[in-house]
Amino acid sequence: MVIMIKVDNVTKTYGKGENLFTALYKVSLEIPTASTNAIVGKSGSGKSTLMHIMSGLDHPSSGEVIIDGKALGEFKPKQMDAFRAEEMSFIFQAFFIEANQTCYQNVMLPLEIARVPKRDRAKKVKAALTAVGLEDKIDSLANNLSGGQKQRLAIARAIVNKPKIIFADEPTGNLDSATGEMIIKLLFDLNKKLKCTLVVVTHDPEIAEHCKNKIEMKDGEIISTTGIKHKRLGK
Repeated sequence: MVIMIKVDNVTKTYGKGENLFTALYKVSLEIPTASTNAIVGKSGSGKSTLMHIMSGLDHPSSGEVIIDGKALGEFKPKQMDAFRAEEMSFIFQAFFIEANQTCYQNVMLPLEIARVPKRDRAKKVKAALTAVGLEDKIDSLANNLSGGQKQRLAIARAIVNKPKIIFADEPTGNLDSATGEMIIKLLFDLNKKLKCTLVVVTHDPEIAEHCKNKIEMKDGEIISTTGIKHKRLGK
């Protein structure tokens, strides 16, 4: 089994003195390559903080995160940005698409950031939009799409670079149940097709049920896992 993400004894605190808050406490786990993983728990349990630490969007107060054999703590900011652009992508509940740009322009943005040659961009954008069933919306403004279409556009943007890891934070949170089911199916189909590692922060038991591995959190600690190894250290 090849490990894509290793979290080693990670603690994350905010504030100082009486205002000190421990968001994560000595979290250790290993996530295999090409696996599907749900991080679950109540609000304030540390789910999103863990995802942000794993992806390098935030930094641990102590401990280490290793992705694909590389320690994130050793990267300088520009190196981290480049690594993230090449290796990862993100899908959020709020979509974060550019409403006044076309679908084509939205999906092309990660290619520009990753400095993909211009001659290769159009083909990649069309392939990503086709993969999510939006090929007929290529010239449509994102603002004119339905909620489900906007989330599919966000997914197209996330997969255009064929990332090794997709991080998704409540990807169905703003969608009705039928559209949410469609997005769930799309994400897991892409996991199989791209052989990417999928890490989903979710309150949705249906998404968690679809994942091979489950990480349950409470008060900044992992209290149980299904399918993967973790160390639990009590306070």
